[in-house]
Amino acid sequence: MNSQRTTETPSVENKLQPTLTLSLHAFSDLSVVPPFVFSYLLKECYVCGTSKATAKFCALQQQVLCALNNCPLPGPSVFILHCLYVLPVFDLHSDGLSHLLLSALRRFLKGKTPLADSLETQDLAAQLFVDVAQGTVLHDDKILVKIIENFRVKLINVEKVMCTLDECSSSKARSFVEKYILKLIESQSYMAAVSLFEQFSIHGSGESFLYKLIEIKEFRAAEKWAAFLGKPMLCVLVQEYMNMNVLGGAYGIIKRNNLQEDFPDICYQYKESSLKKLAEKGCWDVYLAMEAGYYEKVDELCHRYSLEGFVSKEHEASHLKSHYLHLHELFTDDIVWVDEVDGLLNATHYIEGCKVVGLDSEWKPNYVKGSSKPNKVSIMQIASEKTAFIIDLIKLYDDNPEILDSCLTRILHSPRILKLGYNFQCDIRQLSQSYMDLKCFKQYEMLLDIQNMFKEPRGGLSGLAKKILGAGLNKTRRNSDWEQRPLSKNQLEYAALDAVVLIHIFRRVRGDPQATEVKDGSVKMEWKSQIISLMDSTKRTNKLLGRKAQTGEVTQEPLKSR
Repeated sequence: MNSQRTTETPSVENKLQPTLTLSLHAFSDLSVVPPFVFSYLLKECYVCGTSKATAKFCALQQQVLCALNNCPLPGPSVFILHCLYVLPVFDLHSDGLSHLLLSALRRFLKGKTPLADSLETQDLAAQLFVDVAQGTVLHDDKILVKIIENFRVKLINVEKVMCTLDECSSSKARSFVEKYILKLIESQSYMAAVSLFEQFSIHGSGESFLYKLIEIKEFRAAEKWAAFLGKPMLCVLVQEYMNMNVLGGAYGIIKRNNLQEDFPDICYQYKESSLKKLAEKGCWDVYLAMEAGYYEKVDELCHRYSLEGFVSKEHEASHLKSHYLHLHELFTDDIVWVDEVDGLLNATHYIEGCKVVGLDSEWKPNYVKGSSKPNKVSIMQIASEKTAFIIDLIKLYDDNPEILDSCLTRILHSPRILKLGYNFQCDIRQLSQSYMDLKCFKQYEMLLDIQNMFKEPRGGLSGLAKKILGAGLNKTRRNSDWEQRPLSKNQLEYAALDAVVLIHIFRRVRGDPQATEVKDGSVKMEWKSQIISLMDSTKRTNKLLGRKAQTGEVTQEPLKSR
């Protein structure tokens, strides 16, 4: 059944064309294959296949998808409906093959414009519905619902079918559908019944049916029914859940249907209840990460503890609205990720044209028990007032350490660029230890540590930003995984902000003496006196001699001693 024959066209003009493959399988030309034969071949493939059921289903679904692209007559949708008419013949395999064909057709139609056979399809699907309802064709209730939904059958289509039975009336069509739905309810197929109510836009007994579904604990069907009836019924359902003391169920409905503003108290109760459960499980790391607003870590921990869906997006969004300083408030134009040599060269050229830049670096925290050695520095941020460059040190060091060393030397050793940092001497030590063979981190010139501009710096960079700029920094992502690639959007913004904010603090302090007064009475120190450099001994000696030469203090003796 999988045999294929390969032929090549011999003509000169077609020599460049790819080899043509002709399949001998019946799927190759559905214009001459009747639905029964197609369905039979499909069934035999499934029965004779040696793979597991899921693998066979996926493989055959792909085969059906290919077949539908071969333009079966009279059309893909009608062809599938004809197959659905004959599938009950295959008894035990009927439901599985029906699911297979319907799922393949849904994939085939996804993103396509309505086909020419769509109107005929709806009427034929309505005919199949009537035949199943009358018992002349045997299909499971779930399959019938999928047929109605996939082919978008409406009451008007059922009415057309009724007309062929000399019962042409919209009321008779509605009555016919309602009687069938009532049979579904009597057989306890509640989800199928609700789906058909919704598809045919029949509101049925409304609120009373909702209470019945709640009473018999058919909660999924109850929510689907309430959502169809509208917001008032959803609110009734939420209240019923609360009356039954089912807080999680009530909150689930609120969350899925965007009713948070209508039930703020229940949302708060759910949060409190969830935190209590976390405490009982001893998952304090989740609690602390959530309270800090570090939601990447929350997601990671929830996955570890099988707490998926524990934290609502609403809680995350409300935390993000807290009054922290955001990058867009500083009018920064761009964040540039630099992990290629060309990008590094362009960034270096840009930075060399700046008079002042902010510096920072990040590395992954080391949580290994008993290990005090920190991880390698992952990224380095260098920012002007408008653009932040985030340099992937790990990748660039692996790809071309010479160019990385050269570019960073041009920046860090430049006496023309004022480099701002916050406790950056700690960063430079870590950088030097991480990349010991690079010369760029062995020394620096024109470094101004912002924290030294204040006598009593408190609260770190975030506290300083709050004093000077009126809003602090959200530091919850400081301990995130800086070695993962790609970095998340939140990580990129956090990294960029740490470097950009230094420039804004410096400009405010330098340009407005009044702005440097802070509530606790600490006052800025003269910033120029705080500029520091670290040079190797040879360069330091040469620079000292140069200064003495300018003042006429140089003697020949130091030169002789060299």
